[in-house]
Amino acid sequence: MSSATRATHADPAAERLWTGATVITAVRTVASFALCLVGAWQGELWWLVAGLGVYWVGDMADGAWARVFDCETRIGAVVDMLCDRLNCAAFYLGLAWLQHDMILPVAIYLLEFMVVDFYLSLAFLAWPIRSPNYFYEVDERIYRWNWSKPAKAVNSSLFAVLLLVTGWWWLGLVIALGLLALKSVSFKWLLDLGMPMPERAPAPSPGQPA
Repeated sequence: MSSATRATHADPAAERLWTGATVITAVRTVASFALCLVGAWQGELWWLVAGLGVYWVGDMADGAWARVFDCETRIGAVVDMLCDRLNCAAFYLGLAWLQHDMILPVAIYLLEFMVVDFYLSLAFLAWPIRSPNYFYEVDERIYRWNWSKPAKAVNSSLFAVLLLVTGWWWLGLVIALGLLALKSVSFKWLLDLGMPMPERAPAPSPGQPA
């Protein structure tokens, strides 16, 4: 096995819940969630923005830690995805709570990010890779449009920044619909690709211990 393969493929012996990266994930999740709750409670947008900033910085930090210290795990990848969606939902629901004209673009975006994108992101578990960051080993096109650095920036950052900077709900709606269309096309590509099924162990013969 080449060094590149070892770097991208999962190692069952290395799988564990607590690593330096997942500790960072836990801390940033709780901190961001708390800040967004305070923002919604106090009706102050800047608390929400602070929560969003903690989420973004922490999300970059846990990924960087995992790569630098070689502690990327499939468990950590799934935990990171779940926490991303909690922090994302807390910010956007808080934003819609404070600015009611943002309800429609936020609703479309959350449908895209928390349902369609989440399914796409979990699909990596069908192959022996560490995370969606290595999905290029499975399908270059799906990877390029979903988990390359430009794709992740557009999906996670552009929408929030434009909503906050412009305050234009209609622009947010256009972007959210565009992202939903892109993710739906990627979903179709994934279905066309097909996901491998684990082999079923043969049933024990009568009289044999299970």
